[in-house]
This record gives sequence, structure tokens and C-alpha cells, in this order.
Amino acid sequence: MMLERIGGWITGPKGRWVTFLVWIAAAVLLTLTLPAVGDEEKNNAPNLLPDSPSVVADELMNRYFPDASGVPALLVWHRADGLTEKDYSDMQQLTARLANEPLEAQGELIPLDRMPLPALISLASEDGTTFVQPIAFREGTDTEILKHNLEKLQNMVREIAGHDPFAQDIGDGSQLSIRISGPVGIFVDATDLFKNADFVLLMATVILVLVLLLLIYRSPILAIIPLIGVGFAYMVTSPLLGAMASEGWIIVDSQAIAIMTVLLFGAGTDYCLFFITRFRQELTLVESRREALRRSFKGASGAIAMSGFTVVLSLLALLAAHYGAYDRFAVPFSLSILIMGIASLTLVPALLAIIGRASFFPFIPRTEAEAGRRAAQRGQSYRRPDPEKKLGTKIGKLVVTRPWAVIAATVVLLGILAGFVPGIKYSYDLLSGFPEDMPSRQGFATIGEAFPQGELAPVTVMVKSEASREKVADALRGMPLVAEADDAVQSGVDEAYASYRVILDTNPYSLEAMETIPKLRAAASEALGQGGAEDAADLVWIAGATAQQYDDKALQDRDNAVIIPLVIGLIMLLLLLYLRSVTATLYLVATVLLSYAAALGLGWIILHHLMGFDSIQGSIPLYAFVFLIALGEDYNIFMISSIWQKRKRMPLLQAIKEGVSDTGGVITSAGLILAATFAVLATLPLQVLVQFGLITAIGVLMDTFIVRPFLVPAITAVLGRWAFWPAKEKKVDSAARAEAAER
Repeated sequence: MMLERIGGWITGPKGRWVTFLVWIAAAVLLTLTLPAVGDEEKNNAPNLLPDSPSVVADELMNRYFPDASGVPALLVWHRADGLTEKDYSDMQQLTARLANEPLEAQGELIPLDRMPLPALISLASEDGTTFVQPIAFREGTDTEILKHNLEKLQNMVREIAGHDPFAQDIGDGSQLSIRISGPVGIFVDATDLFKNADFVLLMATVILVLVLLLLIYRSPILAIIPLIGVGFAYMVTSPLLGAMASEGWIIVDSQAIAIMTVLLFGAGTDYCLFFITRFRQELTLVESRREALRRSFKGASGAIAMSGFTVVLSLLALLAAHYGAYDRFAVPFSLSILIMGIASLTLVPALLAIIGRASFFPFIPRTEAEAGRRAAQRGQSYRRPDPEKKLGTKIGKLVVTRPWAVIAATVVLLGILAGFVPGIKYSYDLLSGFPEDMPSRQGFATIGEAFPQGELAPVTVMVKSEASREKVADALRGMPLVAEADDAVQSGVDEAYASYRVILDTNPYSLEAMETIPKLRAAASEALGQGGAEDAADLVWIAGATAQQYDDKALQDRDNAVIIPLVIGLIMLLLLLYLRSVTATLYLVATVLLSYAAALGLGWIILHHLMGFDSIQGSIPLYAFVFLIALGEDYNIFMISSIWQKRKRMPLLQAIKEGVSDTGGVITSAGLILAATFAVLATLPLQVLVQFGLITAIGVLMDTFIVRPFLVPAITAVLGRWAFWPAKEKKVDSAARAEAAER
């Protein structure tokens, strides 16, 4: 009764206009008074905890070796035919200018301008083709400052060289080419990729959703209504997130906002379609649009609210993460879904109440009586649609007549695909996810051809001991994958501290390099006379990009072990409260977990065997898990709610058959739209988004076309009354049974 009263007021003569105007006022006021979320992005926020070993090491380096601290941009000078004296002269001029006109947040410079030419040439690669000039900047420098610095640096080089070496093809042997790589170059390039993709991603998503809605429903008005709902939800969400970020309550970055946009349009359109489809069904039963809306609200609001709440809580579980990138996703994603859920139950019904049946023009739904009268007025006979010819009805019949065969076929198929999961290889290589023509990646490739690849991001080992320093250097040099290790450099602040610069002979961002970090710590510990790395926790520290990525992996592994069980537990609790059935809760969660594993397996088959990826990013499984488990249960909840309602007035098998038929169209449409919006991510130039978008789209399609129409209803049919345990299946009286038989 409460839901009917709320729905009646929202769709009433005054309530519909009040609701619409409240949304307009909220969107306008929040947009005018609060900052947009895009203005508060912070793309250099740390992912590691303050007590992470590499963070502690960086802090100690800043304290005891301030001249050597900072984040480097590597200026890679390259001429395939060999660098010339003019090139070296240009390097010296650039160094002198940077010393006289330092860039903002610039650190200490290597005095190339004061070196004699032979000494300078000796620092180049053995073949004389490549020179790497490091320019350090303070830790934590804002992204925009770093970007502005690199632009100024490029302008300086162009003025000195007299041409633009940054636009020169690296393969041209006679011409000088320059690329900016290193941690600063990579970070700035990565940020630009997301910023350039934001508008394109938004437009592509809007156009895609609009086209799909037009193709599916063939109604221009109906296609626009969900987009209006999503648009208002975004206009409310953006300033709220912007205000939270400006107050320091949350941190948002461009990657989170890009994925939030896709999620909002995909899932938001789904919720709108759930309500619109129910409204269209009711319009074929009652002539009053207000009564149809009231009944739609009563029938669909519970499932929509439960579906939205499931996604919100699942995404909020990311707050339990220690890894910063996971934690930053929690509030933007969950808040956007919460507001979209409210919009789908208030703004969308109000719009439908205002527009009425015309929302479905030119295919306006009518009751049988009304359709018959209209046909008679035109001198035509009305032919009642035969529900038995619907594809959904045929699937429903198959599920209830041969449930064991359906279960066996779907479980075997999903199980085979899930069997590929143990063979998946994971990567934490930052550079491999970037386009090959990205300047910082080109610079890294050039360094790798002329020097040990570790030159891109050296490892720094710091010890606190005035003894055994030579032993430490020898121990580090004897480690596998170490190309070179410098002698100890004593701290000018405290003589007890010494540091060693270690160059690896492999990609410093690779998994192989990361696995070297604990070995280096153990080797230094043993050289100091300690029993192991744990015994030297206060005597040995390792800093640098490779050490940071080692800590990244450790935090991500920890978060996987915590968040995955937490999300499963939250969803099970919500399903139990909503369905009040232990049995249904267990098999609904189990089917979605199987679907998730199958999506990972099929995604790996496509990415590895068809697209040529050697590995997938290590963060993909958790991202895909949270989205697929939550969104997959959305469809299960919507369908099982239909079955639960119908079984109150008809036998269970008939309820399953009609539930599959009634929800088939809307869930198929919603699944196609949601999968397509996630697939849009695969068009962006970042491999992590390509992989995430593809795997998530596959998972959504599996839930839409396998789990929802076949596996879940088949299991329900086999379990029978036990599907409701511990609740008892309600008896269906003879009148209701007769009515169901007629249908």
C-alpha cells in the first residue's frame, strides 16, 4: 500500500509536475553552486598506504639524500647514425638554461654544461646513438604543473635545436629525435589519454544507447526518456562528487569518472527500461494511464530498488580496499547508481505520466477492448496476439519441460569456459598498457635498445650501517637481473645511511623485475650480517618505481582476498532479506559466480588467442568481479521477482514459464545496452580499459542470454517448493489455477 500511495502521488496531476520541477531545480542549483567533478580530478593521488615499504623508503630518501630524491623525466636524445657534437652542445645549452631558468618544482640537475665533451660522450650508449638526460621534479608535484613543465621543456629544446625533434620519426637515421619518458613522461601521457577520452567516451555512449533504444523500441520519444533520466542523474551526481572532492572527503580521478559515465548510462538505462516495460504491460490491461502507472510502480519498484541497492552496496565494498585506485572508485560509482535508482522511480514515472501513452508512439499499447474498438471503427477485425508464438514463451516451455537438460548444457558450457581461468597470466607492467606510438613508450623502447631497460627506472637500495658497505654492493651486483650496481653513496645528512643505485637488465615495470625486489632486500640484509629481510626491516629500504609496483601488487592481492568475500556476503544478505529464501539466495549467487568465471575464461581466450595479448592487467579480475556480480544479480532479481509474484496466483511451473516470457524482452534489451556501453571502453587506447570493457561485456551477455533465461529458471523448476525454503510455497486456489490455465 505504501508503494501504491507513493506511486500515485508521483504520477498524479500535481505530483508529476512537482517531481519534474524538483529534478530541474536540483540539477540547476547544484550545477550553479557546486564545482563539477571534472574540475576536481586529482590524477596523481597515491595508490599505496603511508606505511608501504616503498613509500617509507621514498620518505627516507627525501630526508637523507635530498639531492638524489625526486621523480625524473628522462629526455631521450637519439640519432640512428650517431649523435653529433652539435647534439651534445644542445644538451649543454639546455642544462645551462634550466639552471638559470628552473622549471617549477625542478630538482637538482646533472651539470652536463660543465662537463668536457669526452666525458659527456662517455655517458651515451656504446653505439653513440642515444643519450638519456634526467630532469628531476619534486615528489607529489601536481599533474598540471608537470604537464606545463614538459611543454616548456619542449619549447626550450625546439629553440635551441632550431627544429622540432619531438615530431621527428625515431627510425630516420640522419635526423635527431627526442622523446620524454621516465616516470614523469609516462604519468603525463597516461593522464592525457584519459582526458582526451572523456568527451569521446561520453558522446559515443550517448549515441550508442540512443541508437539501440531506437532499434529495440522503434519509438523516438521512448528512446529519449531514459536518456533524460540519466542526464538529470549525471547533472546531480557530478556537482555532489565535485563538492565532496573539493572538501577533501573523497579523491576522484579521470579513470574513475570515465568508467562512472559508462556505468551510469548502461545501468541507468536498464533501470528505466525495467519500469517502462512494466508500464507498457499494464497499459495493455487497463485503459487509465494513471492506474497503469500506479500498478507499474507497485510491481516494479521493489525489484528496481533491490537491484540498485545491490549494486550500490557492492560498489561501496570497495571502501574496504587499501589500494588507492580501488578505493577511489567506491563513492563515485555507488552514488551515481543510487541517484540513478531514485531518478528511475521518480523522474521517469513523472515523465511517463506527463506524456502518457504517446511515449510509445507510433506503437502505442492498448487494452484488448480498446484495440478491438479501434479495429472495428476502421472496419477491421481484431486478432489477439498469440503469446505461445513469443520466443520467451518457447524458452519458458523448454525450461519447465526439460530442466535437467538445460542445467546440464549450461553448466557444462560455462564450466568449460571457466576452466581457462587458471591459465590466465597477469601483468603489472604499466607501459604495456599504452599505445605503441605514445611518446613516453617510444622513449622507453629507445632506451631499451641502447641501454639496459632498467635505466628507465633505477632501483635504489638504502641501508643504515657504516660497515659492510662494499659487501652490500658486491651482493647486489651478484643478483640475477642486475645489470649494474653503483658503489655506496654516503648521506650528507647522516653518515650512517648509504644508498646504492641498481640498474636491472629487464623492463623495470615487468612482473619479473618486481619479483627481484624481495631478493635485493634479502641480499642486502645478508651482507649486513642479518639473518633475513625481516630482521633488517629497519636497516634496508628499497625505493623506485619497481618497488612501488611490488607494493601495488601486494595491496591488490590483499584487497582481492578481502573484497571478493565481502561483496558475496553483502549480496547474499540482501537476497536473503528480499526473497526470504536460503535456497534461492544460494543458487542465485552460485550461478552468477559461475558466469563471472566463464566470462574471465572466454575473455582470456579472445584477448590472448585472438587479439594477441600475452597477459591481462592484474586489477581486471577484481574490477570485473564487482561489476559482474552486482549487475548480474540485477537481472536475476528482476526475473525471480516476476516468478515470485506469479506463483502466488498460479502453479510454480506456470509462473516460471510466464516469468521467463514476461521478463525476456526487457532483460535482453537491457543486457544488450549494458554490454554495448561497456564495450565502448574497448575502443579507448588503454589496454586496461580494453580488457575490462571486453570481459565485462562478455559477462553481461552471458547473464542475459544463458544464466537468466535458462540456468536460473531451470534450477527453480527442479527445486520446486524447495526453491522457497525455509518459506513455504503458497497454495494456489482452484479459481487462480483455472485462470492460469486459460492464459
